[in-house]
Amino acid sequence: MAHRVLICDDEVHILRAAEFKLRRAGWEVEVAGDGQEAWEKIQSQPPDIVVTDYQMPRLDGIELIQRMRQHAPTRHVPVVMLTARGFEMSPEELTQRWRVGAVMSKPFSPRELLRQVEQLVGPVHSTSPGSSLPAAPDQPLERTVP
Repeated sequence: MAHRVLICDDEVHILRAAEFKLRRAGWEVEVAGDGQEAWEKIQSQPPDIVVTDYQMPRLDGIELIQRMRQHAPTRHVPVVMLTARGFEMSPEELTQRWRVGAVMSKPFSPRELLRQVEQLVGPVHSTSPGSSLPAAPDQPLERTVP
């Protein structure tokens, strides 16, 4: 059975690139466009790992992680945090206080994201051989400003 990952980011191109790379590697992927949507999905069915943006509408990444750590079923779910802004907290504080498994700056490589996720949860061994999907982009993803 595939591992489940929830990817939460308010930038659609980030969601799609990360989703494609992880799905291609055999992960069961669920996406959320903001922290509140992610929290609702997490409560409904806790994933094996969460990849979340730091700065999002309705509920930011820190608030999402705070809720996860206070909720018994998700207290120990690993988290990868993506960020494109200066930290209000240092990466060390994020890892120690909120037990964030990895902090990645945008732009990031989808290949590196997969490596971080697999390092925290383990690789998925249920990839389908002979998939006809093209290779996922491995170039860093640029943050676009509207």
